[in-house]
Formats: sequence, structure tokens, C-alpha cells
Amino acid sequence: MRVSQILQAAVTTVTLVTPVSAAPIVFQASGNSAGIQGQVDAFRAALGTLNANVAGSFASGRREINWDGVPDASSSPNSFPPNFFNVNSPRGTVFATPGTGFQVSANAASGTPIEFGNINPTYPTVFTTFSAPRLFTAIGSTITDVNFFVPGSTLSAFTTGFGAVFTDVNIAGSTTIQFFDLGNNLIDTVTAPATAGNEMLSFLGVQFTTERIGRVRITSGNQVLGPGATTGDVVVMDDFIYAEPTIVPEPSTLGLLGIGLAGLLLKRIRA
Repeated sequence: MRVSQILQAAVTTVTLVTPVSAAPIVFQASGNSAGIQGQVDAFRAALGTLNANVAGSFASGRREINWDGVPDASSSPNSFPPNFFNVNSPRGTVFATPGTGFQVSANAASGTPIEFGNINPTYPTVFTTFSAPRLFTAIGSTITDVNFFVPGSTLSAFTTGFGAVFTDVNIAGSTTIQFFDLGNNLIDTVTAPATAGNEMLSFLGVQFTTERIGRVRITSGNQVLGPGATTGDVVVMDDFIYAEPTIVPEPSTLGLLGIGLAGLLLKRIRA
């Protein structure tokens, strides 16, 4: 066998050991806080132990964002920094939107209306919290992209599961989470369950067994928040729950694996 054939065999072997895609595990529920609690807790248990909000990556477990510790200076009516949970409180996420930015809702003590009442005075009668008092939303868009990093760094990372709590999903299909792999290829789109009436919650969590998720895109409702935005499905978010962000392997890692396999094949042939 020639060296070129040996190297090709090594590459083929690397390809063969790539995990085969498997159907994701979906956790979902709708209703009041008690009605979704069971599925939220089941998703947490599937991802593993809650890790501390510190820089660096743990070998396993999960991270969570509940918005409630965000200071007033970064809450409504002020803009919310998209890298807050990678810099101020390292949890490995940086947000992006085609809109104009983000807001985290105010608490009552601040004097600003709660639950985005600063944007529309009817919203506190529409939205509710899973963990009080704050909620999260994109401004000027219904889209929020969540990009993953090794917490506290600029090193790209991946996760294997992500979930979110939504409030006021009234139209089936209006609210989705899309999952993209490390090459930015769409893996799956999963729809959050709808509810009837105002001040209700929906939970959607998805865990993957083989895929590595580099980004998720959340579409929250079909109506951008605004002073007159009451006719469409206005939806905002509460808790985010996701598997520990893990560093993306350098491309050279796979190359070294191939070289190592080639060496083993050469050794066997010469033996």
C-alpha cells in the first residue's frame, strides 16, 4: 500500500468515527409557572449540575441566565449590553439582533414600569415572569442570536443543549429556536408551545446527543414591541438554560488525529 493510500485510509477512518446525527430530545410545556416547572427541571437535570458564574469552562454541567441580577443601569429604559453575560457576569453568551439592541425589564423599585411597561403601558397585563422580576427582549426586531464563547473570553465555544422560557406565546408557530452547527449550518428548528390568554408561560428546551451547537437564533413572536404593538403576537423571554459552553477544537486537532492514524497504519504494514 502506498503512502497516499495510507493517508486516504486515515482520512476515511476519521470520517467514519464522526458521530452519526441523532434526533434531539425536546422538553416543552405551557401554562403558569407551576405548569412548566416540571419540564424546566427535567431539562436542567438532563444538562447537569449548575456551574458558577465564573470565567473558564467546566467539563460538564450547565449555565443559566435569569436576568434578575442585572443592575438598573443596564435595565429599562436603558439598553442592555449584549456581552454582559460574557464580561460582567461570565456565562459564555453574547447576543446579537438585526434590531436596534436589547432591554432587560425594570424592577418596581427603580420607578420605571415593570415588564416593559415603559414601551407599552399594556404590557404588564400581557407578560409575566418565571423568575421575578426581570424579562428580556430584543428591540426593533423579534430575533435574538445567541453566540457561545468560553465564559469570560473571546474563544468560540459550542453547546449541546439550549432552552428558554417565553411569555405570551399566543399564536402557534410564532416562536421558534433555530440551532446552527459550528459551520453555521442549520441543524433544526423547534417551535415553542402556544398558550391561551395573557400572562402565561411557554418553555422549550432542546438537547442534542451528537451535534455541536455554535449559535441559536430565537424568534420571539411575530410582532416587534412598540407603543401600538398589541394586535400581533408580542412575546418576550425569561430564563435561558444551556449546556456548559465548550471550546471549539482547533482545525489542526483533526489533522493531528489523521497523522496519528496514518502512523499507526504504517507501523502495522511494516510489521
